[in-house]
Amino acid sequence: MTRVVATLAAVLLLLVSPSLSRASEPQSVKIDGGSYMARLPAGWDGKAPLATVVYFHGYRQKGATVMRNKGLLKILDKRQILLISPDGEGGRWAHQGSPRRATLRDDDAFVRRVLADVRGRWPVDPKRLWASGFSIGGSMTWHVACFIGKPFTAFIPVAGAFWRPHPLDCPAGPANILHTHGTADTVVPMKGRPIAGTYHQGDVREGMAFWRHQNGCAAKPTRVTSVGTLTCKISDQCASGGELQLCLHGGQHGIPKGWANPALDWAERVSAGK
Repeated sequence: MTRVVATLAAVLLLLVSPSLSRASEPQSVKIDGGSYMARLPAGWDGKAPLATVVYFHGYRQKGATVMRNKGLLKILDKRQILLISPDGEGGRWAHQGSPRRATLRDDDAFVRRVLADVRGRWPVDPKRLWASGFSIGGSMTWHVACFIGKPFTAFIPVAGAFWRPHPLDCPAGPANILHTHGTADTVVPMKGRPIAGTYHQGDVREGMAFWRHQNGCAAKPTRVTSVGTLTCKISDQCASGGELQLCLHGGQHGIPKGWANPALDWAERVSAGK
């Protein structure tokens, strides 16, 4: 009898509190206009508010591609962070300047629907909701910072920025942005490049100068620091709010080794207003 009671108790525990394996298994969620991938951190107790990263995948990829990054998943497990990776339509994003912006779905509205659905399913910590992405997903992150802004509290794009024509203003207001880029990148060069003779990737440094103006910062960064292979130029005394960092490495088009932990440390700090 005791063994039966113990077995029933174990089953009930599984029902009310996700197990380590079930909590870390990615799941696909369909919503109006598309879908997204979600992954709860392993070991989550099923109740604690979750810091959340909405990660925009690269060109021709899917949310499932992001879920295969085992190194990133391990870090998010340790930090107890919920990972959300929306699926771009046809592997693309309708960000500002995008070649497909006029023909793709309204991704601003789609991102808002993703956020609403995620909040309805899990206890997202509103003070720790971050957007990130790589390559064209990095460009989408810049777009979200400019045109959606809040409820996100920090933006962590990699190797993708504004496309031309650069915005003249951002309706979402100032933002916390840490942008990472390789100075030898030829896919998304620092100075940008033309695409199909009609469209044009923007200039990263020009984009950061725009954000300094948007945030009410001094015309030039206030200090420089080094983190691993990254050299970061920082603007952190801005009248309108927000902190900006442009972190460069000597590599090509990719996410530099050791990027995630310092980037997430920064997101935690600026989201707490420190």
